[in-house]
Amino acid sequence: MNSTRASHGRRARRLSVAIAALPALLAPLAGCEDLQRQPDGPPADAAPTVVPEAGDVPPSLAAPAPEPTASSFAAASAHPAVPTATPSASSDVVAGASQRYEAGPSVIASDSIDGAALRKRHVARLKADDSPVTVLRGQGPLELGKRICEAVVPRRPAATPVLLKPNLCGFDSVKDPAKHKGDDGVTGRVTQPEFVRGVVQCLKARGHTKITIAEGCGHSHKFWKDIAQRTGYEAMAAEEGAALVAMDDDGVYDVAGDRPGKPLAIAGIQATRVPTLLMPKVLAEHLDHGLFLSLPRLKMHRYSVISAGIKGMQGTVMLSDSAPAYKQKWRMHRELKQYLDTKGPGQEDRALYLSSLRAFAERMVDVLEISTPDAVLGDGAPAMGGDGFQVLQPTAEMVAIGGTNPVRVDRVVAEFMGVWNSPALARELGGHRTSPLIEAAAKRFGLDLKATAITGDGADLLKSPRPVHYKAMAPFRLDWEPGQAPPPGEPAKGPEPAKGPEPAPKPPEGQPDAGPGAAKAPEGQQDAGPGAAKAPEGQPDAGGVPVKPEAHAPPLPPGEKVAIDGKADDPAWSRAPAVSWDTDYAGKSTGVLTRARFLWSKEGLYVLFELSSAGLNTDHSRPVGVERTGLYKEDCIEIFLTPSPASPKRYFEVEIGPFGHYFDIAIDRDARLEDTAWSSGATIATRRSAQARTAVIEALLAAPGIVNALAPRARLPMNLYRMEGKEPRRYLAWSPPRTSKPNFHVPEAFGALVLDP
Repeated sequence: MNSTRASHGRRARRLSVAIAALPALLAPLAGCEDLQRQPDGPPADAAPTVVPEAGDVPPSLAAPAPEPTASSFAAASAHPAVPTATPSASSDVVAGASQRYEAGPSVIASDSIDGAALRKRHVARLKADDSPVTVLRGQGPLELGKRICEAVVPRRPAATPVLLKPNLCGFDSVKDPAKHKGDDGVTGRVTQPEFVRGVVQCLKARGHTKITIAEGCGHSHKFWKDIAQRTGYEAMAAEEGAALVAMDDDGVYDVAGDRPGKPLAIAGIQATRVPTLLMPKVLAEHLDHGLFLSLPRLKMHRYSVISAGIKGMQGTVMLSDSAPAYKQKWRMHRELKQYLDTKGPGQEDRALYLSSLRAFAERMVDVLEISTPDAVLGDGAPAMGGDGFQVLQPTAEMVAIGGTNPVRVDRVVAEFMGVWNSPALARELGGHRTSPLIEAAAKRFGLDLKATAITGDGADLLKSPRPVHYKAMAPFRLDWEPGQAPPPGEPAKGPEPAKGPEPAPKPPEGQPDAGPGAAKAPEGQQDAGPGAAKAPEGQPDAGGVPVKPEAHAPPLPPGEKVAIDGKADDPAWSRAPAVSWDTDYAGKSTGVLTRARFLWSKEGLYVLFELSSAGLNTDHSRPVGVERTGLYKEDCIEIFLTPSPASPKRYFEVEIGPFGHYFDIAIDRDARLEDTAWSSGATIATRRSAQARTAVIEALLAAPGIVNALAPRARLPMNLYRMEGKEPRRYLAWSPPRTSKPNFHVPEAFGALVLDP
């Protein structure tokens, strides 16, 4: 990885007026899980590029790595580094995951399974399991996979066979990245192979030698082989010495050897809502005398609200209603077809939708009773907001969430994703304040989910309001960030608002063109930081006026330094709340995500921008040490900062490109003057990955006019913009000016930078 670094300073001319300073609906649901591979970026060029950290790209997809350098902007998710904690030797005991193990009598009899015995065993365990749910923060999927395994997986004798069930098949279709803006249709939707690798390595360190990775996709064997190769699972499993098998066989394929996917009949489940359920032989064997671990990708799901421990069990389902049995997964939500048949432009039967969802929830709880994993280890590096299929909005943090009770794990995942105890969700889903799957399971097993204990170095993430980004199959969408006004009908929220509010639905994208004193437009996915705000997207306050967003800049403690190197791995950045947006100048959502963080000290204003869906459309043959007039015509970010709130039309504009090019200017709109000789005194460093389509821009703005404006509790008008792409050209705005054409020079639309004391 290389960085581009430049320090800029110029002799400023005086202005005559002085400026003081500044996501096929039904078929995909049959698999109803999720998947992700790194999207291919543009061809490598002469420009330095950042290579994803180990664990962010499957080995089979990774490009040859330059000399390794630490990077906090993980390629798969573009997230800043956060400090990690090494689990203590006693963490397994603390998690309550090492209770005495007694397998009990076998439930397998020849070619059938004693389902009644399984249900009795599993229900008793779930009712009694009040062990804590662990939330860990980290820097990548490999590290988090190892740590969450060590923290929560029950210890068994080394000879115990282990079955890992990742989420490998929950996507709509495989796409050509060249035709879909870098999206291969798979990346972001599935459990990352490096997360699974981390779990495998943890288990091998405990002495386990028989480890199997298995998933049921409901597709052909050819499809399974293709996906295993595309995602890197085939290579990873071979490198780690783990078996990789499909749980989709009824004599059609995988007929050799011990036939791990062979469906077995389940006796004693006639009274359930899944009387025709079959179980793959490999799962039955591990439920009988092994260790069964579920490894879902943590994400929102357009139908079930979230996809985690409970929803992940649909990959184990085979139904004997028709042949081949492994292609009957859709029958788990067969009532949904009735809703889809009646749905049309501007019309739907929400009651029918809710009825189908409740029926699906009850069936999934039936499946959970039969196929209860010994632990759930959720891959949230990053977790995905959106709909889980076409709309992906990564979380600001990389986490792993795990525990031995799948229902309690799902409850914590729902809170992390902003949809636990959510009045906004309840208004759309007939009173359900979280996923109906969680509510049905809690009721079935008599669990008080409010009493769920949460531990781990990421537990503090749930002490503040969580952002929510959810696009449902029904025509509604929830998008809210801490710092925004509550949606209509919700109580006003203070610094610690309740979880899960919902702003108005967001439309798609816009795409004009502009100059340095004009506008820009976007395309991206939404995301947020722990205490951040993003563009309000027209959300009105009580008086009908759009609420303007805020960004907070914590002070840098005396003696603490931030290295401007493009790595963004200094501990101070993890304390800086992020703001993020994907809106264009008109306030329309585009799916192109930009995230920003700020710090301040007597040295100046520190800024960090992290760009997703970056095309890196920049003439990087031009020198970075020379001011770049016309940079706005290429890809860049822009900061507009007003140093004196009493003079809102006097502000500074700083443009920085993904290769370190810059342009800065002081503007006085009252006097109709622009000072292009003004210098922001910027020190700049950048890093980028063409393959992952990400970029990091880190800078210190040290102009006297900026430094003099920095004081505790100061509230400086500010707006953030980004130009991205060629066709279409995006003009992204944090606080959209909502002009008919792109125009960023609208001080009335600025948000605010709040300098924390």
